[in-house]
Amino acid sequence: MNIVLGILFAIISIGILGALLGALLSFASEKLKVEEDERVKNLEAILPQYNCGACGYSGCSGYADAVINGGEEINKCTPGGESLLVSISALLGVEATNKERMVAQVHCRGGQETSKDQYNYDGIKDCNAKYQLYSGDKLCKFGCLGDGSCINVCPVNAISYDEDNLVWVDKDKCVGCEKCVDICPTNVMKMIPYTADYIVACSSQEKGKDVKNKCSVGCIACSICVRKFPEAGFVVDKNLSSVDYTIKSDRTAVSEACPVKCIIHPYKEK
Repeated sequence: MNIVLGILFAIISIGILGALLGALLSFASEKLKVEEDERVKNLEAILPQYNCGACGYSGCSGYADAVINGGEEINKCTPGGESLLVSISALLGVEATNKERMVAQVHCRGGQETSKDQYNYDGIKDCNAKYQLYSGDKLCKFGCLGDGSCINVCPVNAISYDEDNLVWVDKDKCVGCEKCVDICPTNVMKMIPYTADYIVACSSQEKGKDVKNKCSVGCIACSICVRKFPEAGFVVDKNLSSVDYTIKSDRTAVSEACPVKCIIHPYKEK
């Protein structure tokens, strides 16, 4: 009998203790809970939800919190464009100038028909894996390796192969997160303005004679783009031409005059 009473007492005691602990936890959770800022929720709701990191934060929620509670600028979400900036301005009652949208593009057009190989690669289809062997299979160590590391990391499927089986970026899909830039082992993926009219589709810094021996569409630093078209905004540095996009000019004639045809439209029709 004493044993039964002991068991009942234990059960009742545990029940009472459990009820007390439950009440205590409920009270603590109510008193200690962190109030969620409705402004953060409202801002996050109008962000594009790519969580791409282009703003410098890990995701849209982090950026929303930084804007509301950290005083971050409201124009950091480049994928959202001008329409998003207008929406954020209206939501928060502040003004900001829109940043020029930057997008990625491959600065190399050296494919099998135009660029010579150093060896036959037979391994994992990944540029960084290929790069571990003599900096890639191409004779030109500045060229696109073409095995799609950038394609695999693009969060919005903006990068693919074009009709020439070369890696190419769709500027209308690109959100400017720069993940492709970070992963490219040869640094051929570069950021340019969305409105860019031409690029120099080469990244080699070798002398013209050496470039010619390795690729038929590489920049040979002939400087025709600079000497004949000084108003077009081209600069040759380290044996490579590039475009100063702050200079607005018609660069069509420059493209036509380029002897190796490496000055091309950055977003040609596919």
